[in-house]
Amino acid sequence: MDAIMEPLQQYMPGILLVRNLSLLFFAVLHVALGFWTWRDAQRRDAMPWFWALVSLLFPFAGWAVYLVVRPPETREDARERELEIRAREAELARENPVCPACFKPVDKDFLICPSCMKKLKKECTNCDKALRLEWSVCPYCKSKQ
Repeated sequence: MDAIMEPLQQYMPGILLVRNLSLLFFAVLHVALGFWTWRDAQRRDAMPWFWALVSLLFPFAGWAVYLVVRPPETREDARERELEIRAREAELARENPVCPACFKPVDKDFLICPSCMKKLKKECTNCDKALRLEWSVCPYCKSKQ
């Protein structure tokens, strides 16, 4: 056995250095996976401490499971999507008004809803234009209502 080990003795410091650097690399990678998992789960509202612990206890398997079951979008992405939906709904409401009572489409000049008979607007006493219910003056002919 000594005959085999004796020629390797000159390379032993290099072998130990490679081993120690490899162990250091895997330790840093292990901690980095746990930290990355914690940060990603925090951004996605997905129990960050639990997933960080799983990825630290089971380094590559826990991280792989997290990648499979994590929520598909971050908190910011979900908020942005909700804002886009609200903006589009507001745009559609401006373009195509609906009755506040029955939510059926109505024209902008309708005084009442043809479906549920809800009063939508009032008629100007002077020029007969459709006015909002809260207006006290007609913007078309300047007459008081």
